[in-house]
Amino acid sequence: MNEFDEAREAYENIPIPDELAERVSAGIRQGRRSRRAQNRAGLRWLAAASCFVLMLAGLNLSPTVAHAAAGVPVLGSVFRVLTFVSYDTKEDEVNYSVSVPQIEAESSLTAETVNTLIQEAVDRHLEQAQRDWEGYKEAFFATGGTQEEWGDREMDVFVDYEVLSQTSTRLSFSVRLAKGWVTASEERYYYNLDLENDRELTLCDLLGEDWISTCNTAIRAEIDESVSREGYTRYFAPDMGGFSTVDENTMFYIREDGVPVTVFPPYSISPGAYGFSEFPIVR
Repeated sequence: MNEFDEAREAYENIPIPDELAERVSAGIRQGRRSRRAQNRAGLRWLAAASCFVLMLAGLNLSPTVAHAAAGVPVLGSVFRVLTFVSYDTKEDEVNYSVSVPQIEAESSLTAETVNTLIQEAVDRHLEQAQRDWEGYKEAFFATGGTQEEWGDREMDVFVDYEVLSQTSTRLSFSVRLAKGWVTASEERYYYNLDLENDRELTLCDLLGEDWISTCNTAIRAEIDESVSREGYTRYFAPDMGGFSTVDENTMFYIREDGVPVTVFPPYSISPGAYGFSEFPIVR
């Protein structure tokens, strides 16, 4: 077992006192706090916190980690949303702003699966960011760059999550992984949970057996409406790699009003400069 596995096992086994019910601050950037406050308005967040040093193997990080369990009463007594790991730190010219969610549930295989997927994605993201930065720095000096020319170059690495909607029976949230330096990149993962039946929701669950046709019709209609008088549209033509159809791998989240919103990453159906493309599927 390496250092990271040992550290993770240690903080996963930290006992959380049931009687501890105090509000905690994630200690992250103001913009993120504001966005979360807006999306979680009206919720009572009960938290249990314990801070300690977490060593991330291969990343040379020693951030102070806040292990905070945030109960969400409106989701019922089975599922709870956690801010499991949260820290801001700078190490070797890399600025880390990390807030990792976790779903807590009694005897829930879905929660275990989702938590594992989230942790694996976060681990890959942090490790890849470190490799990218070390490779870039090595290449810079290997090709004649000087310390003066290097100046104050830095990389920003983000891990964040957002609760997009919640009811007594349903939870929809996203995890955002991003980094910015000489280039910028962002990944998003969406999770839509059926709290009553302990499983992940699908577009078929929300839209019925004809969900593919329903989605395709709505998406194509919005793409057609985007065409300007001059015939310009931000979307690629189908024969140029543009939108063709949704499938089981199409990302989506659920709005507060229950409407599913399909999401396509940059470069998939439009130029990267436009970012993520979203299409509400209103029947």
